[in-house]
Amino acid sequence: MNILIETPALPRPSLAGIYLREARYEFLRLLRTPSFALPTMVFPLMFYLLFGVLLNRGNPGSSSYLMASYSVFGVMGPGLFGFGVSLALDRERGLLTLKRALPVPAGAPLLAKMVMAMVFATCIGAALMLAGRLLGGVQLSLVQMATLLLIDVLGVLPFCALGLLIGILVGGSGAPAVVNMVYLPLALLSGLWLPLSMLPAFFGQIAPLWPAWHLGQLALKVVGHDGGHPVWLHVAMLIAVTVVCFALAQRRLQRA
Repeated sequence: MNILIETPALPRPSLAGIYLREARYEFLRLLRTPSFALPTMVFPLMFYLLFGVLLNRGNPGSSSYLMASYSVFGVMGPGLFGFGVSLALDRERGLLTLKRALPVPAGAPLLAKMVMAMVFATCIGAALMLAGRLLGGVQLSLVQMATLLLIDVLGVLPFCALGLLIGILVGGSGAPAVVNMVYLPLALLSGLWLPLSMLPAFFGQIAPLWPAWHLGQLALKVVGHDGGHPVWLHVAMLIAVTVVCFALAQRRLQRA
């Protein structure tokens, strides 16, 4: 005699729950990866404490400039490394193929990486503003702080798109080197480490070519140290970089 035992049907997870779970797992995975989490969180703050506080003690103007510029330097990291290196390694290990076979939306892993980058950007921006206020003598209003933090959080998106393109084009073993070859020169040529006025004039002339310069100008505008260009120009260039890089990466991803 066969006895049938009915098991209660498990509730289907909501679409929002799937996306939130993917984002949480991605954040925890990278947070537990010291080679990503420590440099991403510590280096921008360490550089600011050295150059913006110790070497510019008593000069709040320089401290505010470097606080804004190093916040942009900091938020570039989660976008470039979180997408460029992480995605390249996932492709090399076959994890991206496995994700495609799972019953989750196709864009969930990418959205999770994007949310992760924005969370890290929030932490970096908040830490630098706190250090600037407590140690660098930087005085910003609540509106200025909220605006600067918003620029940092949304400003990570163009670099997520650029990192996505790198992660699609480059293998896992070569991705860290390629990302560093993009990340570090881009920060220097965009005036994020020191003002472009301290470099040869040629570097200032080509600076509008770089997305990091446009994001840096938006951040510097909040603290009153930008070059005076209109906001719409910087926003338009950042949107263009995001759209173009994402479109190229999406096209290559569909062929992979």
